[in-house]
Amino acid sequence: MKFQFSEKKVKLPRNVHDYAEKKVMKLARYFEEDAEALIVFSVEKNRNKVELTVHGAGTWFRASEATSDMFASIDAAVGTIEGQIRKNKTRLARRLRQDAFTRTVEETSFAPEPEDDLNIVRIKSFYFKPMTREEAVMQMNLLEHNFFAFRDEDNGGTFAVVYRRKDGGYGLIDDAHE
Repeated sequence: MKFQFSEKKVKLPRNVHDYAEKKVMKLARYFEEDAEALIVFSVEKNRNKVELTVHGAGTWFRASEATSDMFASIDAAVGTIEGQIRKNKTRLARRLRQDAFTRTVEETSFAPEPEDDLNIVRIKSFYFKPMTREEAVMQMNLLEHNFFAFRDEDNGGTFAVVYRRKDGGYGLIDDAHE
């Protein structure tokens, strides 16, 4: 597993990075060797926050935990991702065998600060592999996002977005193309 560390508003000693690497390595058994982990450490309102993003087998997992202790935050973030994997174990095993979650980041670029309010300040480009609506909802939940864009396998590969509704259900925005 490859590791990338980032620190915001905090400078941590090397032993915190080592501890995080050791704990996140417990997740390596779920992924192939080319999995990547991004660990962002920050301090906000006297809380030690850890944001952990793991990408492996085309699937993204994300957890954000904040406690009074950085080591406890690391443990909690790893535990959250382990819980996500266990909760979705059956679906993930089935999907991974079918290679349904292969989705790679093509390019990330950052535009300069805009002069007026309507300029785009950040662009992310992704390859969207067709997936079922159920897979898209599961991927959205694993990322802990409120929406997820994908190519809708159930609708001929057209662009679609699933989103979490305020009532707890899910919505779908798709291309009517008629």
